[in-house]
Amino acid sequence: MEGMYNLSTVPFFIFQGFSNHQWVQRGLFILFLIDYLLTLTGNLVIIIVIRADVQLHKPMYFLLSHLSFLEIWYTTSTVPNLLVGLLQDVKRISFIGCFTQFYFMFSLGTTEYFILMVMGYDRFLAICKPLHYHKHMNSRACLLLALACWVTGFLWALIPIFLISQLPFCGPNIINHFLCDRGPLMALSCQYDYIAEVTFFIFGAVLNIYNFLFIMVSYICIISTILRMPSAVGRQKAFSTCASHLTVVSIFFGSVMFMYMRPPGKHSYSMDKVVALLYTVITPMLNPLIYTLRSKEFKQALWKLLHRI
Repeated sequence: MEGMYNLSTVPFFIFQGFSNHQWVQRGLFILFLIDYLLTLTGNLVIIIVIRADVQLHKPMYFLLSHLSFLEIWYTTSTVPNLLVGLLQDVKRISFIGCFTQFYFMFSLGTTEYFILMVMGYDRFLAICKPLHYHKHMNSRACLLLALACWVTGFLWALIPIFLISQLPFCGPNIINHFLCDRGPLMALSCQYDYIAEVTFFIFGAVLNIYNFLFIMVSYICIISTILRMPSAVGRQKAFSTCASHLTVVSIFFGSVMFMYMRPPGKHSYSMDKVVALLYTVITPMLNPLIYTLRSKEFKQALWKLLHRI
């Protein structure tokens, strides 16, 4: 990111955050700290249990461990800086630090899109194509799919974020948000760039629409197959294995699509902050609960591990 300073007279940005009242900031600090610790603990427990129990060495849990690992870093890209800011009167972040946060947040979020898509594909094969499941979702295939998700996620964000980083920022430097994101940053640029705006919108729209349609088509096939099952117990078990994934997809896709698929223009930053909290702070904490509470296999593996300790 060398050369950014040559195009900008702003060496740092200041987050406006949520409130200037100290008692509100202290309350939010405690709330977000508890959320962050629960997120780290919950996702670490998932990774440890899956690695420790041979019965969980299956594609579904392998992908879940990658999702948990991603959630740890996804929330870490924003929450620690948010916590530090809540303890300070001036919430400052350097120019390079701002775009570094923006890049990792967007890249990890994109990677989560692809991992959720692969998890949907896994459920599709398991329910609709059970005879071909082990052929298409063997250990090598799972590893390659996970690697493709990570590589594509981190490459996808490069062009749109690079274009925004090259905009001239000559003041003011107050970001009406608690993190560095497309809308607040472009609002501060002293030169409107149609190409950067449209490029970011297209990259986001393609990502959202492609993944959303893929998952929806997969679940239409899954539901159709489940409804044709003769056994009520079999239908219930099949629905149970898909419910957790569909819940996570609905929360994550809904909030992110609201943020990044809107037409360019002015939007309410207060609403943006609330929605951003949903997918950067709340969802990473809820995911471990959503996936593990409905899984008898995982709960049994967790109890076995606890008894061994």
